Amino acid sequence: MEIQAAFGSDIAMVLDECVPYPCEYDYAAKSAELTTRWAKRCRKWKEESAQRSTSNVQRPTERSGISNQQSAVHRQLLFGIVQGGAFGALRKENAQAIGELDFDGYAIGGVSVGEPEEEMMRAVESAETFLPTDKPRYAMGLGTPPQMLEMIARGMDMFDCVLPTRLARNGTAFTATGTLNLKNAEFTLDKGSIEENCACPACREFTRGYIRHLVKAEEILGLRLITLHNLHFYLNLMNRARTEIERGTFDQFRKAFVAEYKTRDAITVD
Repeated sequence: MEIQAAFGSDIAMVLDECVPYPCEYDYAAKSAELTTRWAKRCRKWKEESAQRSTSNVQRPTERSGISNQQSAVHRQLLFGIVQGGAFGALRKENAQAIGELDFDGYAIGGVSVGEPEEEMMRAVESAETFLPTDKPRYAMGLGTPPQMLEMIARGMDMFDCVLPTRLARNGTAFTATGTLNLKNAEFTLDKGSIEENCACPACREFTRGYIRHLVKAEEILGLRLITLHNLHFYLNLMNRARTEIERGTFDQFRKAFVAEYKTRDAITVD
């Protein structure tokens, strides 16, 4: 907590234990209990630090003696994390316990750790129902475009994921119909953009063929261009999801997108 306060991040996360997949029920249960205890300690530290920060604020006429750490703690949000492995009953129990601690937001952790996608969705569904509806819900470590839309349909608001940048470093670009491995020879003379009608810098200025040439020549610009495209794609997808929610048409949009999306090449990462 002290380190996160010193960093001054907008959101701090409580300490938790992310269990592996698969794991035994007893281990997952003990881990969830430990995560709850740590969550209480983190919240207590946050409250006490905020109180110290407030008490150290001088009158406006005096010189401020507030440290960077104290200022960061005063404005920093704190999210709790739900664990419980692949066990629905543990997820429910832990979500209820963490939800009662009145955090600024709630994360569902321990998903996308090697379990089948169906179990990932069940883990989120098991916890989401028991989290406060007026606070942000954050699915940690997700995911592919279809996974993110499916998680939004299950009540998730926030995500973090390395896929856009990690896959870009392997020459893979995201599109609305799946991924493209731009290392493939089929793109050697391709004069089209990574994705038609995409407004990212890579698609506006460069062809698939040229980007493939850069990647094959191990020129770092190629990977940077794919990274720009992938980040643009993810952000645009989330903006579109928000718009569809506002219109009341998200469910139709989600179903159509997931049905159209397909992985052209197996996703492999270092």
